[in-house]
Amino acid sequence: MDLRLLEHAAMRLAFLAAFAVGCSAAAAPPSEQVDPAREAAPAGADADDDDDAPGGGGGGACLPLRDCEAAPFSFTPRGWRHTITSNAVTALGSPRHRGRDFFANPGAPQTIIGKFTYGANDKDLVDEEVDVFAQAECDGDWTKLGTAITTKDGAHATVDGVEDDGGRIYFDIPADKRLGPGRHRLRLVVAGDGTFADTFIDVVPEGTKVFVSDVDGTLTSSEEVEAAALLGGFTPETHASAPEALRALAAKGYRPLYLTARPEMLTERTRAFVAERGFPPGLVRTSPFTTGAFQSEKAARFKTAEMDLLAAKGLTPAFGFGNKTSDSNAYAKIPGEQNRIFYKIEGEFSGRRIESYAELLPAFAELAAVCTP
Repeated sequence: MDLRLLEHAAMRLAFLAAFAVGCSAAAAPPSEQVDPAREAAPAGADADDDDDAPGGGGGGACLPLRDCEAAPFSFTPRGWRHTITSNAVTALGSPRHRGRDFFANPGAPQTIIGKFTYGANDKDLVDEEVDVFAQAECDGDWTKLGTAITTKDGAHATVDGVEDDGGRIYFDIPADKRLGPGRHRLRLVVAGDGTFADTFIDVVPEGTKVFVSDVDGTLTSSEEVEAAALLGGFTPETHASAPEALRALAAKGYRPLYLTARPEMLTERTRAFVAERGFPPGLVRTSPFTTGAFQSEKAARFKTAEMDLLAAKGLTPAFGFGNKTSDSNAYAKIPGEQNRIFYKIEGEFSGRRIESYAELLPAFAELAAVCTP
């Protein structure tokens, strides 16, 4: 069998093992729901949270939410800093590079984080150059921002919740090149061989309205379908009316964040699912753990930490979508219980249980815009 096929199969089996752990945790007997028969108030109407209630309007001009198609790009590799060791790493198999999407406030530091590995065992590329390019506002040509060096394990301090496990870059965009308000595409290019990862940054002011959604089971057709999809090489299906519901929020000016406990190696697959199934373009945040954060307690801790990072930037989601208790725990600070929305959830939760995303469409259509088109 071809070496690349063996490598690809090994990678998929590793992910399947991680999913199996998650599915086992998810199969625990559900606890009693919190008031499951409660008739939820319409989304966006919460008399107890007047100042923070979504749909309040008046947020200034909307920043464009573009699909962010990549502009043509060419790059000539300039060779390795460490020819023997880096060639040995790349010989292990295909690149598994990934970048980390993030929100930033205008004028604040912007640190680009990437991970650069090869082969089914995710071998780190260490002490090699990575050039950082930006397609500002998802429009026009690429501009080089600078060059970073991939790390050895533990060489860099934790940034944005990401510990340095080696093979990473933490590139601080120079102050005079920081990206302005809007959505931007970054390309992180390995100088030695020209392979790359793309990532996205959304620069928004404090108080910008966002929504956050889990992916597996919440948007995909089942909690476990990604394991089969990964093995079979296809994109999972989604629930009826789910894309329409989230597009309705994006059309009102809410910025999307897709927050999943999947391992970060599945970032590109997650982006592909979002695009192919018609969800609005947004940021994708995966777990920096190699095997993800599938166990319920670990997933809840990861997502809660992500919500705290958002809050530190003045961004508290106005809506949250999930399907498990771990999602409910993470979304506890989202104002308005009816805006914490859980698809066919079992177990304890604090929010609104829905049977279909179609239930949300009338109320979402009536929401006031949170910015001016």
